[in-house]
Amino acid sequence: MEKEIKIRRYEFDWLRVLAFSLLIFYHTGMFFVSWEWHIKNAAISETLERPMLFMSQWRMSLIFLISGVGVYFAMGYRSAGTFAKDRLKRILVPLLVGMLLVVPPQVYFERVVQGSATDYLSFYPTIFAFEPYPEGNFSWHHLWYLAYIFCYSLLLLPLLVYIRKANIKQEHIKGWVLLAVPALWLSIGGVLLNERFPATNALIDDWANHFLYISVFLIGFLLMKMPELQERIRSIRWYSIIAALTTVTILYTFYWFQDTNLAGADLAVYHVLKQSNRWFWLMVILGFALQHLHFKSKHLARANEMVYPFYILHQTLIVALGFYMRDLNWSIGTKFTFISLATFILCFILVRYLIMPFNWLRVPFGLKPRHKAGNTAPTAALAHKQVAVAGNKV
Repeated sequence: MEKEIKIRRYEFDWLRVLAFSLLIFYHTGMFFVSWEWHIKNAAISETLERPMLFMSQWRMSLIFLISGVGVYFAMGYRSAGTFAKDRLKRILVPLLVGMLLVVPPQVYFERVVQGSATDYLSFYPTIFAFEPYPEGNFSWHHLWYLAYIFCYSLLLLPLLVYIRKANIKQEHIKGWVLLAVPALWLSIGGVLLNERFPATNALIDDWANHFLYISVFLIGFLLMKMPELQERIRSIRWYSIIAALTTVTILYTFYWFQDTNLAGADLAVYHVLKQSNRWFWLMVILGFALQHLHFKSKHLARANEMVYPFYILHQTLIVALGFYMRDLNWSIGTKFTFISLATFILCFILVRYLIMPFNWLRVPFGLKPRHKAGNTAPTAALAHKQVAVAGNKV
């Protein structure tokens, strides 16, 4: 493998931190809207659904795209076998720990609301019946992303190795092609799969989600293989935002919050608009990040390291806070602000002062172990590794 230049891609560091941080606001919002979720506030807000519909178009797609970027660089200085072992330690272990320790309190609070659980000590052993949620109490809840990215990383490994080593010609690609072709590809998947396979996040029979997330994961991987694509995305960012604003305006005006029963050609048009809108916003986010976020901050490396355990912990804290606040006579805005800020603060305290200082907690929460002084010298094989997305990539 050819020697690689040591470089830092700060824009993708920033995107990773921002994308995972948005999940706190999104999952806090789920407590207040009419969509199915684990527990609900006493009062529901239709107004809050409007920005959440917008965010739901691209939030997870962005995370999978960034994961493709991270996997590209993680493979740059490792053999396929070493990379696979790293996925076991950095993704599968946190997933299993999360399913046994972090997720059960969420299920418990939901069962209390339903009237089928009393104290946590008597509830906890029920998860070992291993009956899948919602019928049973064994679940990965928000950690479904780890299960998906773990499977994608390993099942696609031969293809990723081939792409990583291939000599791909980087011919000039017109901007409209970057906007239109991925949008068309995602639209085909939406039309053919979305109605047949509604999203479940259960890994099995979730084919519409797999088509979407594998597609954007591979796009993120290819973006790093073909730097010219990054420059084109940056240069057409204003055209991207025009396309994105056009499609989202049509969706809000004619489809979302309208009492219409779509079928046939009308339904197909809706899926084309929805998937195109998703891709256009990803292009907007990437384009402006490539233009404006390539800068260093003294806080960025720490934030990029903390974001993984933040992600693992955040929803359990939101559900717990929501459980105790659901009947309080506070306004929705006050509750939303309090739960969001409290979740950030509690996550920061737990990660910074409980998890990060101790290796026996760092590894279960997806962080690299800290080496003792005197045992930190890099090996010659790693001396020229490319460090592109800081910290703990998933």
